[in-house]
Amino acid sequence: MKTILFLALRSLRQHALATWVTTLSVALSGGLLLTVWIVKEQSQLAFTRVDTGFDAVLGARGSPLQLVLNAIFHLEASPGNVSRADFEFIKKHPAVKRAIPIAVGDNLRGYRIVGTEPAYFETEYTSGKAFLLASGRMFDPAAKEAVVGSFAAARLGLKTGDTFHPYHGLTFDENHQHAETYVVTGILASSGTPADKVVWIPLHGLQTMSGHAAAAADQVSAVLVQLRSPAAGFQLDMMYNKQGDRLTFAYPIGAIMAGLFQKIGWFDRVLALIAWLVGLVSAAGVLVAIYNSMAARRRDLAILRALGARRRTLFGAIVLEAAAIGFFGMIAAFAVLAIIGGGVSSIIRAQAGVVLDIWTWSPVMLWAPLAMISLCALGGVVPAIKAYRNDVATNLAPTS
Repeated sequence: MKTILFLALRSLRQHALATWVTTLSVALSGGLLLTVWIVKEQSQLAFTRVDTGFDAVLGARGSPLQLVLNAIFHLEASPGNVSRADFEFIKKHPAVKRAIPIAVGDNLRGYRIVGTEPAYFETEYTSGKAFLLASGRMFDPAAKEAVVGSFAAARLGLKTGDTFHPYHGLTFDENHQHAETYVVTGILASSGTPADKVVWIPLHGLQTMSGHAAAAADQVSAVLVQLRSPAAGFQLDMMYNKQGDRLTFAYPIGAIMAGLFQKIGWFDRVLALIAWLVGLVSAAGVLVAIYNSMAARRRDLAILRALGARRRTLFGAIVLEAAAIGFFGMIAAFAVLAIIGGGVSSIIRAQAGVVLDIWTWSPVMLWAPLAMISLCALGGVVPAIKAYRNDVATNLAPTS
């Protein structure tokens, strides 16, 4: 075994350039496979588990997915408004533990401004965790004040005491500035939820913002609902979605988001297939790199045979050399994961407000390296067979 290891390491050093190029190829393909798989798993986990503490969303008649993306993840436009009467009805419904209204329609340099009540921040966004202020205080519901999510505050450069003018619409246009001036009274501590990328103001302030329709003063964009029991959700689903035709009750939030990932599952599979194809190409690269070096190594191998090295020793050394390229390539693949996965995670956080932890343990972190190392070792079998069949007398004969 020591001889096999010595021969493999010696060959890797002698053919350093080919070794590093092939190792880089393995690193890129392995890193791509790890990134695709882990980002897929973490995205699905993040989007299906993040509900900011609410069980359902009540909104205008339309797509439940659009309602959830708008009210929970602050991504879509609102499908319409809910009247004050409808809000008061569900707020007082015996099956409802808490109902929080939100209103949307404005932004601050691209970051969504959402109107709500202070009670929103008293809701536990996950078990045992409620929103906290990193600095300042909560806004006064009757004043032109704002509390800014940690991510939005960092990107916008806002701090307690700063002032700003809202802009009309969900897309930033400097020509659509509102006349109102808001004062930042607090900055939220990071929660790892979509709330981090929102500028929060009093509900009444957004409803009565200059330039908004007069009817908006008596309407909300959606109602976030906490239920007393799961059975209550199915009761309200029947009442609004089956028997009613004016409003949509999006419930349960996790199942709605899981449905989205099922619809785009084909895209994940395509990316994974591409990663595997790149991996096969890398394995083929290992085969070609070692096979092409065999011509230069024939005499060395023949000398080793003449000195007593067995055929299976040379065979094992070449397969080990190929596996070593896969091993070092997969170590570097985790660096590729850190770069590409970290970049993708940052983009998702900026757009959706959810945090992906790409270093959370996943089985792919074990089977992907093993699979890639096995592929590379398999790529070394063909040149190993060639070395195994080398004729000692022929390759030791002097060349003319």
